[in-house]
Amino acid sequence: EAAFAQVLLLARETGLLRLGVVSIDGTKIDADASKYRSVRYDRIRALREQLTVDIAKLMDQAEHADATDSDPQALPEELARRETLKAKLDEACARLEADAREQAEAARPAYEKKKAAYDAKTGRRGRAPKSPDEEPPLDRQISLTDPDSRLMRRSDAHEFRQAYNAQAVVCAEGSQLIVTTGVVATSADAPSFADTVLSMEDTIGLPETVLADTGYASGQAVRKLREKGIDPLVAIGRPRARRPYDFRPRPVEREPRRITEPWRLAMKNRLETTEAGDLYRLRKQTVEPVFGIIKSIMGFRRFSLRGLAKVTTEWTLVALAYNCKRMARLQTA
Repeated sequence: EAAFAQVLLLARETGLLRLGVVSIDGTKIDADASKYRSVRYDRIRALREQLTVDIAKLMDQAEHADATDSDPQALPEELARRETLKAKLDEACARLEADAREQAEAARPAYEKKKAAYDAKTGRRGRAPKSPDEEPPLDRQISLTDPDSRLMRRSDAHEFRQAYNAQAVVCAEGSQLIVTTGVVATSADAPSFADTVLSMEDTIGLPETVLADTGYASGQAVRKLREKGIDPLVAIGRPRARRPYDFRPRPVEREPRRITEPWRLAMKNRLETTEAGDLYRLRKQTVEPVFGIIKSIMGFRRFSLRGLAKVTTEWTLVALAYNCKRMARLQTA
């Protein structure tokens, strides 16, 4: 991280880096784990019960073998394999349950507020708010190889993969240098939007404008960035432009989502202006080529380490390598 910051400071001193406008985006990068080692919560509980019975049977067989002086060579290995697997399942189950309790505690203030408003209603019409569940959903999954990773996919047209969501903020004023990075264990981009951009404050400073696609549309993140003097330009709604001769069948026509939040309406109207629209078009041509270079030219498509902390360090190292390569190219241009 220190070397990453020093390279950026060097780029700013030499005039290669300007922090007026930046673009942010995320890309899914495979974890060092197979998706077939991802287990559902209900399946974990069933396997634990089955392993408990199997371990007890093997223990009885081992005691019988000791008493009869028969050959017990195979029993210790079988017993060790089952005990190791059960320990992994116990750890995964405990982690899922702890995460569910943490999410329930985080959602409890909002629930209490809704419940108080519902109780204050005259006649109490409508459905009562549901209390946060401290039990994990039965279909919640966790990887036994890398529990921090998650099953993700790029879009509805792609397959699920065991992956991380790697974030990058890129200079949109010519250099295309990565100015800050982040890794999250969720396919959603919006929850980490503000924190990723504000992490620049302690290294090279904050930008004036940040460009983001519709996946980053979060009112809370927009307010947080504006409080720091940053102007976010976030796409509202997904464009449906089609090629004039598209071989794919036409999608089912659906009624467009109704926009009611004031900040979304204001952002949508602003992006329809010429000045904001021209500025926003820089996003696609600045940040997305960076991911293409990292994956296709540098060949980085899979993490080698496991765990969110180690993966974050590895992604910072990849960004550092990209910046060194990019600076060398800019200085020879």
